[in-house]
Amino acid sequence: MMRKLFLLVLMLLITVDIYAQQQRYTTTDKEAIKFYALANQSVDEHLYDAAIGQLQKAIKEDDKFVEAHFLLADIYRLKRNNKPAIQEFLRVIALDPDFNRAVYLKIGDCEVSEAQYPEAQRHLETYLTYPNIIPQNIAYAQKLISDCKFSIQAQLHPVAFTPINMGPEINTVNDEYLPVATADESTLIFTRKIDNNEDFYKSDRQNGAWKTATYLSDAINTPRYNEGAQSISQDGKYLFFTGCNRPDGMGRCDIYIARKKGDDWDKPFSLSAPVNTTGWEAQPSISADGRTLYFVSNRRGGYGGYDIWKSTLTAKGWGQPENLGPNINTPYDEQSPFIHPDDSTFYFCSNGWPGMGNKDIFVSRLGKDGKWQKPENLGYPINSSGDENGLTLTANGSYAFFSSNNLKGYGGYDIYTFELPQNLRPNSVTYVKGIVSDIKTTAPLEAAVEIIDLQKNLPVYQDYSSTEKGEFLATLTTGKNYGLNISKPGYLFYSDNFSLVGHKPKMAFNIAVALSPIEVGNKVVLKNIFFDTNKYDLEDESKAELQKLIDFLTLNPGLKIEISGYTDNVGNDNTNQVLSENRAKAVYQYLVAKGINASRLVYKGYGKAEPLAPNTSDENRSKNRRTEFKIIGK
Repeated sequence: MMRKLFLLVLMLLITVDIYAQQQRYTTTDKEAIKFYALANQSVDEHLYDAAIGQLQKAIKEDDKFVEAHFLLADIYRLKRNNKPAIQEFLRVIALDPDFNRAVYLKIGDCEVSEAQYPEAQRHLETYLTYPNIIPQNIAYAQKLISDCKFSIQAQLHPVAFTPINMGPEINTVNDEYLPVATADESTLIFTRKIDNNEDFYKSDRQNGAWKTATYLSDAINTPRYNEGAQSISQDGKYLFFTGCNRPDGMGRCDIYIARKKGDDWDKPFSLSAPVNTTGWEAQPSISADGRTLYFVSNRRGGYGGYDIWKSTLTAKGWGQPENLGPNINTPYDEQSPFIHPDDSTFYFCSNGWPGMGNKDIFVSRLGKDGKWQKPENLGYPINSSGDENGLTLTANGSYAFFSSNNLKGYGGYDIYTFELPQNLRPNSVTYVKGIVSDIKTTAPLEAAVEIIDLQKNLPVYQDYSSTEKGEFLATLTTGKNYGLNISKPGYLFYSDNFSLVGHKPKMAFNIAVALSPIEVGNKVVLKNIFFDTNKYDLEDESKAELQKLIDFLTLNPGLKIEISGYTDNVGNDNTNQVLSENRAKAVYQYLVAKGINASRLVYKGYGKAEPLAPNTSDENRSKNRRTEFKIIGK
């Protein structure tokens, strides 16, 4: 038995010795070769730290052992320990410039990650001089060269960037990242990782200061699964998030939604197919109107790696996802989508478009053709040679949130904010925030809230005010006219409008809406009925409001109403009287033409009578020029 063991060991030693003799190494030192062989075995077993130690011993035996330097450099590169990798690759080049052409691609990759752009470009261009390189490596080298050229210029033209740590109320020794805020900036929700478990935390803003963050909810957070990469609706009522390996999921990671219920949240549910698949779906971003969901997936049909997709809400649920196309996605990875509330400015991170190396943050704008334009890099030093991702913005577009682990924060990844350069900002938006109540009891009401783009006659927001507080919040993009309608069965509906054409509002719109029950004598000012000056032809922008009135009368078939027209005090009294009557008549005729029984309607003009405000300013006179309806029978 001992003899057989001795012979086996001897055969192994002979085999190693023959193998060493057959290999054409740049060393003849047997000890160096032995350590090198052991290192290769450790690499095969993924014992990289052991391999590093063995290669260091091999190099100690022979400092000119090129293969050992090359393998050591490659292990450092795989571990993303770039600085020693670069030193080892440089040693290989110094010993034998033509030892292996791959050294130039690999050192270039490391040098880009270390922001050594001129050196990287030189090495990568050397790599491309070699013949018979496979197409994938040519493409990757060319991509890295593009990064170098972009980065050299970007460093010569830095953008303004002054990041501010959000402080101990938000940040801890743990990792905090992926922050998102509601439109009114009253709530910030972010991900915190503790003991390798990701959960959501929130901070409320009071008197201009963020309060100490608290655990979001046991209904959403779990001790066993990771929750992260979230998007909150502008009003803070809906949370879209990524849940991984959950028992009700379809794949490794899926997208879930939860609705706020009072001060807590309902149990989340999976969006299911076709949004979720057996693959990987994550990092949702919901549009301001809640009808378009952007997310990241590695599903089939993409351009390579992780792509950004979108799904549109239909009457039957979320529609079949569409890839955002080659102006966003590349053969590499695109992640961290963020659609700004203007619905036309899109931020994301990518390592495929020219940048500073690894993942950079980009912005793309929606073209007139309805397609996303080629993205713009946010520039240096917002972007660096490291990974930048998870950028989100305030609704007004002035400030951005992001996370970083290299700005000397409280520990790990911290959340920061900074003022975004003007040319990188989205279109200006504001928001309307309101509370709906009963005019008699002052109790909060859950009512249907709809905001309409009056020019397109299309809704941009449809939801309900909260049951508990009667609150709602919706964002508005400047440059448009909007109509607001609030309705609830048993009550008269409320009408208002917001003109954001030609100016930027200095403050958001805050309104308190007290709905009146349907009773004889109660009236509604139809603020979205429009006529040209001194004319009584209904403008197209009036159609949405008129449809609301038709729906109201259809829902309440027993009602009879008077349509009333009013003017201001400018001009001849008789002319104003006739004009007001003709305007009321125009509404009457429209309703009859749309099927409302004429016996339920009367119209009357009041001229300049019954002003709502003194006729002392243009603003007041515009209030007095109005159309109303009044309940005259039930």
